Amino acid sequence: MTIQQSVQAIFEQLEDSLIQLTNQQYCQQVSTLSGASVGQHVRHVIEMFVCLQEGYATGRVNYESRKRDSSIESSTEVAINLMQQIKVSLFEKNKDLVLEAGFDEKSVELNLIPTNYFREIAYNLEHAIHHMALIKIGIHEVADLVLPAGYGVASSTIKYRQSLSQLQ
Repeated sequence: MTIQQSVQAIFEQLEDSLIQLTNQQYCQQVSTLSGASVGQHVRHVIEMFVCLQEGYATGRVNYESRKRDSSIESSTEVAINLMQQIKVSLFEKNKDLVLEAGFDEKSVELNLIPTNYFREIAYNLEHAIHHMALIKIGIHEVADLVLPAGYGVASSTIKYRQSLSQLQ
């Protein structure tokens, strides 16, 4: 499975869960998520991928300066539509990029870090899985949904758990 196909699979899991939520549940603040909503976490995941796609064209990616779009966090339909667009747009050729980042709120100067498109897709995939673990917590607080066992769990963790069960 390619990295792009892995992103598609994760997005399909996320889309399947969002289809089952009302917009009210999607926007509901969740105390265990420090008052954030499921929608805010989904928006964050989507915007990172959008930022990468925009950076692909310029050769520079700066996740810190990405646009924040409140319509993504308030509408499951908007979020799902964007994820479907991202899934199609991932299949660009690998190329060198520069990651621009300050890494803390006091930084004025940007660090310029050599990277490439595939590496950034991998970063965003792992980042999405991490947020899906948080999204799973949020979903369980706002709705009674059954999510797949591997929802929000890294593939390496799933493989490790499977290897342990084979030893028993």
